[in-house]
Amino acid sequence: MKSDYQQVKIATADPSAIGLFGLAMVTLVASTQKLGITEGTSFIIPWAIFLGAFAQLFACIHDAKKGNTFGTTAFGGYAFFWFAVASSWMIQDGVFGESLAAGVDPHQLGFAFLGYLIFTLFMTIGAMETHKVLFMIFVFIDFLFVGLTLNAFGIAADSMKMLAGIAELCIALLSFYGAAAAVLNTHFEREFLPVGKPFGIFKK
Repeated sequence: MKSDYQQVKIATADPSAIGLFGLAMVTLVASTQKLGITEGTSFIIPWAIFLGAFAQLFACIHDAKKGNTFGTTAFGGYAFFWFAVASSWMIQDGVFGESLAAGVDPHQLGFAFLGYLIFTLFMTIGAMETHKVLFMIFVFIDFLFVGLTLNAFGIAADSMKMLAGIAELCIALLSFYGAAAAVLNTHFEREFLPVGKPFGIFKK
């Protein structure tokens, strides 16, 4: 006689939908500041923490349970990025005291962005063997970090801020589409929204 565990088929939901939705929301809101549509970071911080960070951390944990190293690393890496960025904005705004705000050196943030650019470049290679929508999201994240890094170092600051804002808006739109595809393709049990096949270069 089979055990109760063997009799029940346990299905694990794909966490990428909530992860991509979180990414879409925070990049949509954050891009408006870089593009000059809105001002300040005060109302970006909650979205950075709860959608950018916690939603992607949730996806990271559940991808880890599924044994998905790529998804775990991607969602986890960017979740902690948004935790750090939200904290940096709060330090800059004096939330943790005037002495910390007075000691801000934007070049340190520039090196952090540079590290994430390196991270994103090799993750972009991995994304080539998932699907094309995810690959394009990573390509625009590459451009985002190029813009953020050069802006933080004061190199063509205004142009690089604009580049970062445009890239971030593109990330948001593609991530909304990716999240919708992850939900609806699974829900309807067919390819309702195409995401494009893997490139098949590195993984046959």
